[in-house]
Amino acid sequence: MSRRRPRGLRPEEAELWQRVAETALPLHPRGVTALPQPRAKPEKPDIAAIAQPSDRLPAFKIGQHAPPARPAHDLSPGIGERLASAPLNMDRKAFLRMSRGKLKPEARIDLHGMTVSEAHPELLRFILSARDKGYRLVLVITGKGRRGEDDGPIPRHPGVLKRQVPQWLSMPPLGAVVQQVAEAHLKHGGSGAYYVYLRRAT
Repeated sequence: MSRRRPRGLRPEEAELWQRVAETALPLHPRGVTALPQPRAKPEKPDIAAIAQPSDRLPAFKIGQHAPPARPAHDLSPGIGERLASAPLNMDRKAFLRMSRGKLKPEARIDLHGMTVSEAHPELLRFILSARDKGYRLVLVITGKGRRGEDDGPIPRHPGVLKRQVPQWLSMPPLGAVVQQVAEAHLKHGGSGAYYVYLRRAT
């Protein structure tokens, strides 16, 4: 396939081109050759400034702004914890022997299975009778109590007598007779029984 020869400009086209060329400014004036400009080297980053920023983060701890955990329902200590933290009113050596189960109770009463109204007078009679006989250490068995179904938003401790007996022993008339109350050793019933150390009869 033969190429077509380019046609020349017509007279009116040449005249129009001449008018446009006269109004244009030359990019490079004649006799002046524009030298290529050297390419600027990119600036190197300041590694020291990056590694050691002037504005440091303030010291913080992980989770310091987290909301505090909601407390559990039952915040009161258990009966055993309260008795263990109670002041020591008896001889320390005798207390250690008692808490280790090395002192044998001189009498015992089993309130397990009784109602509150039944257990209270029985406990009064037993403690006052033991004091009159000159006993120093007696054992009160309450049982650990059965955990019932949780049928409400307020938690309930199992073992009504387990909670009530230490209160009864600290109230009149037994408060003046009882010197120390502690949870029993495992060989004598553990947390389901109490050692009751009585004051000397005067």
